[in-house]
Amino acid sequence: MQMSQNAQEATQQFLPVRACIFDVDGLLINSEDIYTDVYNKILHSHDREPLTWATKALQQSRGQIGDERVLNAASLKFLSVSDYRAETAAHYSLFRSSKPLPGVLTILSNLESAFPPVSLAIASSTSSALFETKMAHLPGLRAHFSRRCTLLADDEDMKEKKGKPAGDVFLLAMERMNVALLESAKDSEEGRPPILKPEECLVFEDSIAGVAAGRAAGMRVCWVPHMGLRKVCVGLERMVLAGNMDEVETRLLERERTSMDLEATANGKGVGKAEEIESEDGWAEMIGSLEDFDYARYGIQLKK
Repeated sequence: MQMSQNAQEATQQFLPVRACIFDVDGLLINSEDIYTDVYNKILHSHDREPLTWATKALQQSRGQIGDERVLNAASLKFLSVSDYRAETAAHYSLFRSSKPLPGVLTILSNLESAFPPVSLAIASSTSSALFETKMAHLPGLRAHFSRRCTLLADDEDMKEKKGKPAGDVFLLAMERMNVALLESAKDSEEGRPPILKPEECLVFEDSIAGVAAGRAAGMRVCWVPHMGLRKVCVGLERMVLAGNMDEVETRLLERERTSMDLEATANGKGVGKAEEIESEDGWAEMIGSLEDFDYARYGIQLKK
């Protein structure tokens, strides 16, 4: 496949990518749809309307802040976050049906077999227990990531760190990959590899907060949003890619307050088969699926 002009410009401006860091929910597996089903079961039990993507966009990867936004949007202020989480946890068995999203297994295999191989890590806001529920039945997917390079919300090293949208989890993942690289080089005749730098890392994210975290870490970002998120973010894509999360959230809240017809907006340009959109500085791009990933853009050479 011939390299596009944008890909040529990107490879000239940036160092080749040597490491990729993946979110889990809605990026590797279809668990965001399962989360939506769970949230809607809870909302229905309290006689509330289903969760909108405008609200979900503000909730993703935000921990307690995100949960509070769901409760406020549904006027469930009488329900505490802890009680809401208990109700959510009652449905966690549904995550045993999670499946890899299109293109996931292919891209992971391609990255590992690239020349030179690309280091892989996970950086997710999910807990270790829930991660096991989501991934235990997917050994082929889990096999691509070592335990050391799987960073989760309750990881011991995350206790003094900030969660997304801060970049701490991605920088810690990079540190773990550097340790793994040094250890693997002990028995290698090729000598000690260069230490990974943030600008040599590519973050794959589906959430607005995750994109902001990748940008905060000084890494390149590939945003692969859910169709529902793409719909509510029409016209805001470059703002998301720039990591301007506060401004994006303000715009989304304005749209929700004014009852803007987001479904009508979704019929506009960029919804359907996703067009690739790039940030003005070239550090981030939006693609519709991991099946659309352009390896050449990031200086990644696949084995022929």
